Amino acid sequence: MKTGTGAVFSAGFLQGAAFVLIPALGATLRGVPYDLSNTAYGLLYFPEILGAVLAALGAGAVQRRLGARGLFRLGAFVNAAAMAGLTVAYFATGPLLLAVLLAETLLLGVGFGLTNAAINRAASLLFAGAAVAAVTLLNAVIGGATAVSPVLLHGLSQLGAWNVWPGILLLLWLVLPWLPLAAEGDAERRERGGLGAWRRSMLPFALGVLIYAVCEGSFGSWADVLMTVDRHLPAASGALALSLFWGGMTLARFVLGALPNDWLPRRLTFLLSPVGMAACFLVIPQLASATALVLAFTLAGVSCGIYYPYSMSYGIAAHPEEGTQMAGLLVGALMVGEGLGSSGLGPLQSWLPLDQIYRLSALWALPLVYFAWRNSRPTRP
Repeated sequence: MKTGTGAVFSAGFLQGAAFVLIPALGATLRGVPYDLSNTAYGLLYFPEILGAVLAALGAGAVQRRLGARGLFRLGAFVNAAAMAGLTVAYFATGPLLLAVLLAETLLLGVGFGLTNAAINRAASLLFAGAAVAAVTLLNAVIGGATAVSPVLLHGLSQLGAWNVWPGILLLLWLVLPWLPLAAEGDAERRERGGLGAWRRSMLPFALGVLIYAVCEGSFGSWADVLMTVDRHLPAASGALALSLFWGGMTLARFVLGALPNDWLPRRLTFLLSPVGMAACFLVIPQLASATALVLAFTLAGVSCGIYYPYSMSYGIAAHPEEGTQMAGLLVGALMVGEGLGSSGLGPLQSWLPLDQIYRLSALWALPLVYFAWRNSRPTRP
């Protein structure tokens, strides 16, 4: 195993485990003794998204000043500070609790933006001959951690000690920078950062990821609502659909990331991904049974699986001298799109039912196929 691989993939797991904690604590924070209102709880997501976007966009400038190792370590320490805040929040109530959580989510967003830009770029350099597979597998690890972390947190919550899990993550984030890191190569030393690293050719990659993230948020954030509120199915069915959506996405990344390009051409898979999303958007409104809907949301997760990591891989390959800046831009685009897909569909339902919104969302496949075709074209030497 190449030096630095363990640090990169460990950071991916820790990032996925940390990023999902606030959503997983939703019921706990709104119950006794914390009693956060729905408004206060919803407010927590704004500093997280803002911090992630700003940090991701500035990652190239940080890398230029501190180097690749400095960027990686800074992201780890900011994430550690976020976990420290969440650990302390266990003991707070009232206005102090809200203040601590707002600071924690801001730090978590900043850590997410810096770390994801660093590790996606690092994965593409560690396995330069198989960069697409490496970045895809890295994002599969991140996705797997988002599935495991809530289960561990729930188990500790049942024992009345939910802060133990963020406390463990705090210690692991502090240990992470001491793992062996790859030496900076010529590509990293030549990298541009800051305003001088922006290229117009980066925009098609960012637009593709932004639209993809709207689709991902539309599936992931509204599966439970569609099944339990619109279809009046048991709450367990909605939870299962959501879990299998993320599980299908993670499984697709592991499988497709590991398959050789000779077996399944990656460009073809990239082009078919939006077609699968569109099919799920069209089919889901026609279904009524819990089994059929759970299966459809699982297939939606599979369809979503590779669009983002493939966009990341091709984007970095097309901009080798601005790789960290490119990775940061796509992380920021992902966060903005997730926010639009997750929160934008709420007000939109004042005019259109969710089923109709889903049917219209199938049209997103048109620009997504175009960007997949355009962004995966062989780059010129």
